[in-house]
Formats: sequence, structure tokens, C-alpha cells
Amino acid sequence: MLEVKGLSAAYGQHPSLNEVSLSIAPGEIVVILGANGAGKSTLLRAIAGICEGKVSGEVRLGPDALTGLSPDEIVEKGVVLVPEGRGIFGDLSVKENLLLGAYPARARDSERENLDRVLELFPTLRERQGQVARTMSGGEQQMLAIGRAMMSAPEILMLDEPSLGLAPLLCKELFQNLAQVKSLGIGVLLVEQNAKQSLAIADRGYLLENTRIIHEDTAARLAGDPAVQKAYLGGGGQGSSASATPAPEPSPMPAAPAIAARPQPQRSADQQAGLSISDLVAKAAHQSASAPRQAPADVSTAADRLANDRLTVVMKDIEESARAARHRPTRAANPAPARPQAPRPQQTVRPPVIEVYRRPRVEVYRRRPSGKFERE
Repeated sequence: MLEVKGLSAAYGQHPSLNEVSLSIAPGEIVVILGANGAGKSTLLRAIAGICEGKVSGEVRLGPDALTGLSPDEIVEKGVVLVPEGRGIFGDLSVKENLLLGAYPARARDSERENLDRVLELFPTLRERQGQVARTMSGGEQQMLAIGRAMMSAPEILMLDEPSLGLAPLLCKELFQNLAQVKSLGIGVLLVEQNAKQSLAIADRGYLLENTRIIHEDTAARLAGDPAVQKAYLGGGGQGSSASATPAPEPSPMPAAPAIAARPQPQRSADQQAGLSISDLVAKAAHQSASAPRQAPADVSTAADRLANDRLTVVMKDIEESARAARHRPTRAANPAPARPQAPRPQQTVRPPVIEVYRRPRVEVYRRRPSGKFERE
């Protein structure tokens, strides 16, 4: 059993843990719930011996004291941490990462058995043994990190936010695998923001608030606690004041007095039209019979009158145009007198300038056999 008593940690003058005490038995899952900055990750790092701050208190695994030991010595004792962010070797294969987990002396003799157990627990890793670790999905990398930690044959497995950044389906599969780890007799100390799923697989839980443990109980009771539901499960709880005291319903407004509608007397069709139906039918028949005989005559008379008016206007315009053309004087009969042109001043004509260029004279001399030059 892992026992933590009065564990405190501080970074300089700033405390991160204050007198924290808890215990984890083999084959038990214990979850630590708390808000961001409450000190959950510092608690795990202090137990694993990798906390950078000043740590005080007592941590024991059975009869062995872990306080003051180096991280590799704590792993040799049987306490292993899977840190937030997985921390796998991305350039190595899946099998190489798993075999590196068997480096402690306590796990070397049972390396083959531990490998078979991990591959049986995570069948995906069996299929991906030769794959480069960094090419795997986030959920597969998280399985690889847990499997590598289990290769060291731990008694206590600590997990820091294992479901961080995983899809909901992968989170469900991850928590199912943690339940199987519990069946192997390994104690699990789990720090997880997903309070609903972690409490579903956990046996006990602690509430860490402002660097201190404020409450401890079984997982079932913590899941049903109204304060836990309100703080971590997103519900108001059964004992919340909101659900206990229902809000009063608003009183209805007084209805306005109804105004009774005055009944209208029923009137017949003859009363509404002012005439009987038979008189209306007879009048409509008389108008339809007399309309065709009057309309054509009126329309033809109006059309003839319009045509005559337009013809009169056109003939009048033609006569006026012809009369104006007969009396219009022509330009050939009365030519306009030519305007006398003023004499142009005489301009002095200068003779052209002719430039004569003489061809240059070239003298040619030829050398004779006697050595003299003679001009040709």
C-alpha cells in the first residue's frame, strides 16, 4: 500500500501542497478531483520524486520509505508515473518504446511476460509494434505510454490527465482499459478532469482544493454529493437550493371585461340588393340583348370621322408645301455678286542656292622592282 502523510511542496515562497495525506491499496483505483492550480500534478510529481520545488512529508510503499529517493530508485521500488503529455519517444517504434519500459532491474526477468500482458490489454499495440510512435493517434499514444509504464512491473501506477485531448470514444476505451489494469492487482492513482467517467471506475476519491485535501469518500458517494455534482459534474445536485425551492409562478393578470357582440339580424338577398332576384335577372338580360345592336354603329361612325379628320390635315400640309416651293427663289436666277479680291503683294523670288562639291583627288604610287616608287 502507498501511504502519503503530511506531504507539502512549495516553489520558493509559493506553496503548492499543504499537509496532504492519502493512501492507495493494490488493485484499487483512487481518483483526485480538483480545479486547475489546486496542486494535483504537483502531488503526483512529489510522490514520483521529480518535483522541482521543496518537498517535505512522508511517502511510503509498504515498509519502504520513498521520501528523498531519486526518481529511478522510486521506479525500482514499484511506483511509476505516466506524466501529462505522454512523454513517449516519437522516433522509436512501438515495440522499442515498450521494451524501454522494462529497463528497471525489477522488470528484466519478466520482460516477455509483461510484454504479452500489455499487448493483450491493448490489442492495438500488438498490430502497431513496428510503427513509428509519433505517427499514431493521440489515443494510441496514450495507450503506449500506459503500456510502457506497465512494462516496469509496477505496484502503483500514477496517471496525470490521461484523457486530455482525446475524443469521447477514445476516452471511454481508455477508462475501460484502466478498469482492466485494476484487475491485474495494480493500484491506480488517477488525476483526471473528466470527473464523471473517472468516478464511474474508481473505488475512492479525494477532493483537493487550494492545495489541501478537503474531503474523502467512496466514488459512489462522491458522485451523489450535491457539492461535487455542482463543482465537477455540471449539475445542481438533489440538495441544491434551486431545486428544493421552486420559483413562484407569476400571478395571472386580470382579464379585461368581455364586450358582448350585438347580434345582427339576418336579411334576405332581396332585402340586401333592394330588388327581387327575378327583376335583377330580367334587367341584365335586357342590357345584354340591346348592347350588340348599338355598339357597332357608334364605333363605325367614330372611326370614319377620325379618318376624315386625319386626311384633311394631311392634304392641307401638302398644299402648303407646294405653294412654298413655287414661290421660293432659285440661286441660278439671281446669282450673288462676286466680291472683289484684294491684290496680293508681290513676293521677291530668291534664286536657289546650289552647292558644288569637288571629288577629292587620290594619288596612287606603286613600288617598282628597283625599289623606287612611281606615281601612276
